[in-house]
Amino acid sequence: MPVPSSTPSPITPSDRPGADAGVLVLAATPIGDPADAAPRLGRELTEADVVAAEDTRRLRRLAAALEVTVGGEVVSYHEHNEHVRTGELLEALVAGRRVLVVTDAGMPSVSDPGFRLVDAAVRAGVRVTCVPGPSAVLMALAVSGLPVDRFCFEGFLPRKGGERTRVLRELADERRTMVFFEAPHRLAASLAHLAEFFGPDRPGAVCRELTKTYEEVVRGPLADLAAWAQDGVRGEITLVVGGAPRRAADPADADARVAALVADGVRLKDACRDVAAATGLPSKELYARAVAAR
Repeated sequence: MPVPSSTPSPITPSDRPGADAGVLVLAATPIGDPADAAPRLGRELTEADVVAAEDTRRLRRLAAALEVTVGGEVVSYHEHNEHVRTGELLEALVAGRRVLVVTDAGMPSVSDPGFRLVDAAVRAGVRVTCVPGPSAVLMALAVSGLPVDRFCFEGFLPRKGGERTRVLRELADERRTMVFFEAPHRLAASLAHLAEFFGPDRPGAVCRELTKTYEEVVRGPLADLAAWAQDGVRGEITLVVGGAPRRAADPADADARVAALVADGVRLKDACRDVAAATGLPSKELYARAVAAR
């Protein structure tokens, strides 16, 4: 299998364009067990003109596990070269090549490289499709025991304190079930922050090493999960948190929340709109009281 050098090199012209050339294919890869790979993934790996991989070493291991040989040119495509490589991959697509994007686990562009290329391909009129497959988000939702009729994916929480506080305040009244990714060494702190802003009794589930040998799902109130995580947790983490319970709106409390958002730099109209959506109180009334309070 061809492997790129440490320095990104231009993608070379293809000498074997096929009937499906000029297509960008985003392929989901297993999040743990290679046996979870879609059968079509192996075919795409053998037929693509270019395979853009987040980690070419992991691509080697995946191809070996699937017992396939990557037939096209292999290039690295990760957060450190995504800006440069996107232009090269787009040129290949416009030239009529079939480009396959794979990341270390899961679907490209979902908290992984790929979005820039999809955006560029769509604007250039290039067809974009995907190979469906394993999803840590959907699996964690399914095994969490929390409501899954409505949910939202929030990715990784911000690392900086001020930005994290702003995001958690905004999400405190989110009624949909929420899914987060988190690094194991930050899990305890994140759970403690979630318990602080969402309430210690808000239900959650820590899903660890999904589909791997040491798969584990720990469920309970956020405060209990934060205490459990203090001893240290290893592996890939997906965190599921229950949505806020519906409660009777208190106008005074709503006014205070509007003021807090404005103090954090949110425009008054936007703050009133967000609090109105969370409480059911009229945005115009919130705005009028906020202006009068000034």
